Amino acid sequence: MQVPILKQGAYLIATVQSALTDEDLKQLRDTLVERVSVVRARGVIVDVTALDVIDSFATRTLRDVAHMIRLRGAETVIVGIQPEVAFSMVKLGLTLEGVATSLDLEEGLAYLDRKGKGPGHEVRTHR
Repeated sequence: MQVPILKQGAYLIATVQSALTDEDLKQLRDTLVERVSVVRARGVIVDVTALDVIDSFATRTLRDVAHMIRLRGAETVIVGIQPEVAFSMVKLGLTLEGVATSLDLEEGLAYLDRKGKGPGHEVRTHR
């Protein structure tokens, strides 16, 4: 299943609409990393609101996506993790360590704006 990716200003928004296979997750990872360069995105939001399960492969892939995109000079935020999903992830020891998360799309956009990756921001710093 292909995940729709919308360009909104300096950001890309990928909305996961249903459960993804491991192959779908790899395709999403590759597509997002490529599109960041093509459209010169400053930030990426991955909306997982529709997911009722995030397994270990999905967790690792989302973490990898965020780290790859950071290496490309953009920020990533995962939004919409449902309470039951968060509970299950913690019980299973699955973490998104080093990856920003927000309650919903609005909070995710606000996070990216605060990170200074919005339109007109030309200076990028790496630490």
